[in-house]
Amino acid sequence: MTDMPAAQHAKPIRQIVIAGGGTAGWMAACYFSGRLARQGVAITVVESSAIGTVGVGEATVPGIRDYFRAIGVEDIDVLRATGGTVKLGIEFRDWAQPGSRFFHPFGLYGVPSRGVPFHQYWLKLQHAGEPTDLAAYSLCSALAQRGAFMLPPDKPVNNLAVFDWAVHFDASRFAATLRDRALAQGVRHIDDVINDVALDAQTGHIAHLVTKDHGSVAGDLFIDCTGFRSLLLGKALGVGWTDWTDLLPCDRAVAIPCAADATRDWPYTVSTAQEAGWQWRIPLQHRVGNGYVYSSAMLSDDEATAKLLSRLEGEALAEPNLIRFGAGHRQRFWAGNCVGMGLAAGFLEPLESTSITLIQTAIERLAEFFPDATFDPALADEFNRATTLEYARIRDFLILHYLGNRRVGEPFWDRLRQADVPEMLAHKLRLFRARGRLVRYEWESFLDPSWLSMYAGFDWLPPAHDPMADHFTDAEISVALRRMRETVAAAVAEARPHRDFIAHIAGSPPAGPLAA
Repeated sequence: MTDMPAAQHAKPIRQIVIAGGGTAGWMAACYFSGRLARQGVAITVVESSAIGTVGVGEATVPGIRDYFRAIGVEDIDVLRATGGTVKLGIEFRDWAQPGSRFFHPFGLYGVPSRGVPFHQYWLKLQHAGEPTDLAAYSLCSALAQRGAFMLPPDKPVNNLAVFDWAVHFDASRFAATLRDRALAQGVRHIDDVINDVALDAQTGHIAHLVTKDHGSVAGDLFIDCTGFRSLLLGKALGVGWTDWTDLLPCDRAVAIPCAADATRDWPYTVSTAQEAGWQWRIPLQHRVGNGYVYSSAMLSDDEATAKLLSRLEGEALAEPNLIRFGAGHRQRFWAGNCVGMGLAAGFLEPLESTSITLIQTAIERLAEFFPDATFDPALADEFNRATTLEYARIRDFLILHYLGNRRVGEPFWDRLRQADVPEMLAHKLRLFRARGRLVRYEWESFLDPSWLSMYAGFDWLPPAHDPMADHFTDAEISVALRRMRETVAAAVAEARPHRDFIAHIAGSPPAGPLAA
C-alpha cells in the first residue's frame, strides 16, 4: 500500500485579489465576500474605469437564478435594477433553412411512461403519419409562443408542468449592482491600471500586481478577470491557448442597442441565421440588444455593421461596438495561485448564452475546491479537468446548431454542414440517428430536452423508434398525446401576458435591498 503523505498544517487564504471588474470580477467579488464573510478573508478588486468591458452579455440560462439565491438577492429585484425581462428560451429563425423556426425551451417535453422517454412515443406517431410539432408538448414553448409568463409551480403534478426561466438584463447595470453589493460587504475597490504582474522567484506564483498609481497589491489567491487580455493567467503565467476556430469559425461580433418595437414583447431571445453567421435580439425594458456574430473570412466588419444597422427594429441608441474573439480556452484555468474567469479563461460564441454561465460555474467550482495557501496541485488538477470538459460539452452543442443546417448553396453554411466533428459529438449523433437514443456525458451544461429540441428543430430524426414504445398501440398513444396538448393549452390560458408581468415589476416596490 502506498504511504500517505504526512498531514501539513493549513495556511489559510487571507487575501484574494481580483484583477479586472466587469461581470466576471464583480460576480466573483460579490459571491466570495458573502461566502467568506466570517473567515477573515480580505477581497480586493483592481479595475480601471479607463478600460472598457465587453458589456453585451445580456442573456442568461436558468442557472443564473441559483447565483442570485447564493448571494441573497431576489430574482424580481434583479429584473427591476437591470431593466431585465424574462427569458423562456431561444427561438431559432432560418437556421434549418430560410423561413424555418423552432424553439429551444427551458423545460421538459411530454410525460414518459413505463421507463420509456416521451420522445420515443412522439417518434412512433411521427412514423405512423401523425405529425405534431414537438413544441406542442412543452409548456415553456407554448408560453413563449403566446408571449405569456407564469412562475413555475413549486410542486408540479407531472412533467408537463416542469419548466424554468432565466433573465435578460443590462450587463453593465448588473455589474454595477453587484459592485455596490460587494462594496457594502467590505470589498476593497482600487480604480487603477495594472502595469505589471510580479512573480515569486521560488514558487513561480503571482506575488503582487503593480498598479500605476496605487503601488503593489499583494495577495494569496489571484482571480484573473482581465478579459481577452488575460494579463495574469495568459501573459504573466504563460498559460497557452486551445484554439477551436476550426470548429466554430465565427470570430467577430458587432453589437448595437436600439429602441424597442412595443409590438414585439417576446419573453425569449431570438437568433436569426444570416449569410455569414447569425443575429441576436435580446429584449430589455428600456431597449433591445442586437448583435451580428459572423466570420471575418466571409464578411468584413463594415459590411456586418451595415447589415445589422439595416435590420434594427428601432432607432440605434449607441455607436456600433465591434468585438474580436476566437473560440477556445486557456490550456489551464487554474495555474499556481491564479484562477481565470470569464473572457480571461476562454470564450465560446454567445449562441446559447453561456458566457455568464461559465463565470458562475467557475465561481462555484472554486468554492468547492477552495485552497489554502499551500495550493495543493490536486485541487487545481480537478478544477482544470472539470472545466475543460464543460467547455468541450458546450462547444459540441454549439457545433450541432451549425451541423444541422440545410442552407444549401451558401458558402458559410455549406462549410459548417460538411465539417468534421469531434468524436464525442459524433458518437452522440450516431446513437440518436440509430434509435433516438439521448446520451448524457459528464459535465454536460445542456441536458436531454435541449438536445432533443435541436434534433427536432433541424428535422434530424431517426428512422426508427425504441421498440419498448410498442407496448402501446398507435391509437392509445394518440389519445394520450392529445390529452397532453390539451393540458398544456389549459395551463397557458391561465398565464398573463409577459408585458403585464414586467409592468408589475416596474411599478411594485422592491422585495428587498440589493445592497447588503
